[in-house]
Amino acid sequence: MEILLTNDDGIYAPAIAVLKETLKDLGNVTVVAPDVEQSGASHSITFNRPIIARKVFLNNTFFGYGISGSPADCVKLAVRELMEKPADIIVSGINMGANIGINVLHSGTVAAAIEGAIIGIPSLAVSLEYSEIPEIKNAAMFAKNIVAHLTEHTISKGTLLNINIPALQKENIKGVKVTHQHAFGFNERFDRHTDPDGQTFYWLSGDGKPSSYGQGTDMEAICNGYISITPLQFDMTNYNALSKISDLASSSL
Repeated sequence: MEILLTNDDGIYAPAIAVLKETLKDLGNVTVVAPDVEQSGASHSITFNRPIIARKVFLNNTFFGYGISGSPADCVKLAVRELMEKPADIIVSGINMGANIGINVLHSGTVAAAIEGAIIGIPSLAVSLEYSEIPEIKNAAMFAKNIVAHLTEHTISKGTLLNINIPALQKENIKGVKVTHQHAFGFNERFDRHTDPDGQTFYWLSGDGKPSSYGQGTDMEAICNGYISITPLQFDMTNYNALSKISDLASSSL
């Protein structure tokens, strides 16, 4: 199996090295990841400047390609130029910090998996809830199990799996839940400060928690100690509103 591995924390992030080593049991792993951290890059792509791809070596051994672009750029370039064989599956992660709720719109980790789904390759995004001592190896093993499962059970074209793992030791995780996305905002604010030159600047802040979790959501699962698996798609059309908007469009002529 040909596995494309990427992330948004950058090619030097410790978690991607752990995940590569873990996934090697399943096939050939090609790493193509940003050369610097791209957290919050969402689905941005580079079209106004060249993209540089350079080989990265760790401990004198070729590790992968560092890309001067976004996570979505990494997937595009890897699939179309850098991989010697077509990718059978794309894994994005392990992200340090959960990508649940509306965070999936901001996440470069999820965007890389979305790009894979757009191309038509089974893809998953893997994120681990933030903690000072993250259980990276456990998260990597769970990702490996999902990848192995997908070799026998395909997901529909255009769908990706967004996987979020709570910041708990393996024995304390209550189980796995298939969830839907929590679609409401978080409690957040901007803290106002003044720099030494007297300029005002603002820092996005808040506790990152919603006012309510919503039953059956990714947010509820994580907050209650469950791994969350959410199938996502890139078609954001509100099909329930089509007929209403059609009437509005007709009456506006």
